[in-house]
Amino acid sequence: MLSQLKIGDKAKITDITSTEKLVRRRLLDLGISEGSEICIKCVMPFGGPVMIESCGQCVGIRRREANCIEVEKF
Repeated sequence: MLSQLKIGDKAKITDITSTEKLVRRRLLDLGISEGSEICIKCVMPFGGPVMIESCGQCVGIRRREANCIEVEKF
């Protein structure tokens, strides 16, 4: 799961189908889809969001949604 990665980890997204429909649409609009390579930039404490970088842009994702995104670590 995306939420289990540490700062600086790189991974490839393998499954986003278990996220909510609106979240999945927003990720796709930002160019983040299955097969996208990501890097963890920041993990906020106390269950806060996870900041990822993909395609040269940084995006914050709620921890709840990060728990639904499956990744394969490099």
